[in-house]
Amino acid sequence: MAAPTFLATWIKAQRLKAPRMKDAPTFERNLEEALDVRRTDHAMVTRTQSTWKTGEAVDFCSNDLLSLGSSGRLRTEFLEELARNPNFPLYAGGSRLMDGNYDYIEQVEQEIADFHGAESALILNSGYEANGAIFAAIPRPGDAIVYDELVHASTHDGMAHSLALCKMSFRHNDVDSFRDTLASVVDSQPLIRDGSRSVLVSVESIYSMDGDVCPIEELIEIAKEVCPKGNAVFIVDEAHATGIIGPNGAGLICELGLQKDIAIRLHTFGKALASTGAVILGSQSVRLALMNFARSVIYTTAPSFPAVAAIRAAYNLLKSGATQESQDKIQHLVKHFLTTITSNEIWDEANDMGILSIPVSDNWEFRDFVTHIVPVWTRQRYNFWLVFHLQLAKISAFPIDYPVVPKGQSRIRLMFHAANTEAEVELLANSICEWAKEMIDIEKAGEGKSKIPKAAQQIYAMMADV
Repeated sequence: MAAPTFLATWIKAQRLKAPRMKDAPTFERNLEEALDVRRTDHAMVTRTQSTWKTGEAVDFCSNDLLSLGSSGRLRTEFLEELARNPNFPLYAGGSRLMDGNYDYIEQVEQEIADFHGAESALILNSGYEANGAIFAAIPRPGDAIVYDELVHASTHDGMAHSLALCKMSFRHNDVDSFRDTLASVVDSQPLIRDGSRSVLVSVESIYSMDGDVCPIEELIEIAKEVCPKGNAVFIVDEAHATGIIGPNGAGLICELGLQKDIAIRLHTFGKALASTGAVILGSQSVRLALMNFARSVIYTTAPSFPAVAAIRAAYNLLKSGATQESQDKIQHLVKHFLTTITSNEIWDEANDMGILSIPVSDNWEFRDFVTHIVPVWTRQRYNFWLVFHLQLAKISAFPIDYPVVPKGQSRIRLMFHAANTEAEVELLANSICEWAKEMIDIEKAGEGKSKIPKAAQQIYAMMADV
């Protein structure tokens, strides 16, 4: 599906449907009324296929960060892993607590734990299930949870089923807000103040919609100060650091040498590792608690042998150093993008006018590393227009809207991959600036001039033909 047709089809899907269903069954009409709320905000999700998958656009949106999937490298290692185990079963046979446990998954879990410097590991079917398991099973009655306001939706869903009644958020990556929130919890909870219950601190190493890094070292020091009895423990979601940050992609915590300071870590396999599933790292006590109390472990079939073999194949590549060049290339490409776009002659004016903003570009030269996630902000009503422009330039990128991000904070999230080239990155940066220049001219133009950029005009004109 060519980019213009893809976009026009998507736009048509945002048209309200319920008003045309007066004679439809109540059940169907009520569903469409709920969907119309999404359509009103242009947030209706449809069954679409990204144009990069058909070779018609450059991928700046997918999670195949190390390009292990698109390059075929993981497939090759996966088939070799299966060949080393020719009599493998296709099924698990049950839950981990019954017939679904087997030697191979136990072996792979220990290998993963060793790789990340953890005592034990437990593989689950997805990162969503893993976060749900952690927060539903680990907090005990009387515990409290303090969390960054931008933690993942799966963390919120897990906390909704938690035995911890006290849950308080702190402003994103704000160490002063964290200190105040933690102190407030200690002051209000006698069992935490006397050290007989714990505070579980939930953060992400790299935030998926913002691309910024958790100040975890500062948070740990504050926690030690505010909770001198040592009953403040950290749960770190490393989904977007896995394979990208740290020695051989072991994550931010390994990069900083903080393995012993973190109670629980979550690593996922569906992003840089191009597989499926997730692993929870922690002590043997954590593992046993998850197996006994987590409904997403108890009441679901265990990961199958082929799924675990794909995970092991990915870790084989990490451990061998085969992905280090890809890690390094992502660093280079992101830095090249930030250099290219901020040096464009239109950048300062577009930034000053609020037409273009990239928060992670501030002082990036002084950081030890950059991340693969680069959100681009513009005026809220301009988000789709920028996406239209990029799609017509054969660049695959998508807007991120509510409820994925808070209302009024929509942005375009760019994802950089090892398989991207410098030329593609330059095309991306120059295309964004070309659009920004057009928007500056539109805003400066007087009455009588079109207020809609050319790419949007083209897509709107095609809607009637879809």
